[in-house]
Amino acid sequence: MTHSSAARRPIRGRACAGAVWLVAVLTTGLFIPPAVAEAVPIPQPAPKDRGGAPAAKLHETVEPEVTGTMQPPEPIIPDRRRNVPANFFATFTPEQKAAAARVSAYLSSLRTLAGNFVQVGPDGSRSTGEFYIQKPGKVRFEYDPPSPIAMISDGSSLVVRDTKLATQDIYPLSQTPLRYLLSDRIDLMKDTNVVGVTSDDLYISITIEEKQTLIGTSRLMLMVGVKDGKLKQWTVTDPQGYDTTVAIYNLNSTAKLDPALFKIDYTRYPTPNN
Repeated sequence: MTHSSAARRPIRGRACAGAVWLVAVLTTGLFIPPAVAEAVPIPQPAPKDRGGAPAAKLHETVEPEVTGTMQPPEPIIPDRRRNVPANFFATFTPEQKAAAARVSAYLSSLRTLAGNFVQVGPDGSRSTGEFYIQKPGKVRFEYDPPSPIAMISDGSSLVVRDTKLATQDIYPLSQTPLRYLLSDRIDLMKDTNVVGVTSDDLYISITIEEKQTLIGTSRLMLMVGVKDGKLKQWTVTDPQGYDTTVAIYNLNSTAKLDPALFKIDYTRYPTPNN
């Protein structure tokens, strides 16, 4: 399938949609005051080898960062009745703009990131897994069994793979929200359509609106910890109004990742019409 045709076709199924949005713009060093933290072990060295796919592994690490939690977090599900304005940039206060600048600096500072995630789908179903990010442009998300889904980007293309069916759908990375997370540098206020910035004692929340002519309007809400400045979770609202929330933990930003993690196998997992 060509990139243009893939861009026109919606992702199959909620599980696949959740996978593509999963990191739908991720992640996170900043000048927010550091919190008193507990030592975090590096993520497990390798997602399971499923059906001959390259085994995902940490090739080399230095001392893992000391932050976050060792236990899976409880995702915070947004109020489904919330109504985010289409745009009110002109009303943003200096404090809101400063908060967005902090998150932008954090995202821009990341080079690599590995960890675990907990995902809650629109129907309340939960799934877990591991993720690996290498900027610019590369990511791998592996869902734990029994889910057969994996998501891989090699820097230009992104595939959603079903190891049970031995198939994968391909999309241009530039047409997914992942481009925000995986870009080398980003200024959220300039490079995205920010429609909301809020904060409380625990989190800074930034909502980005994504409009696509053939698909509709989606929104991404990033939640960053006020104390430690780390990305905690994000929620993607699809054009039908369904939310998928992903919380991350056991973060390691000092891992040297195996390049094989981000290689797309077009032989074992052919794409439709490829």
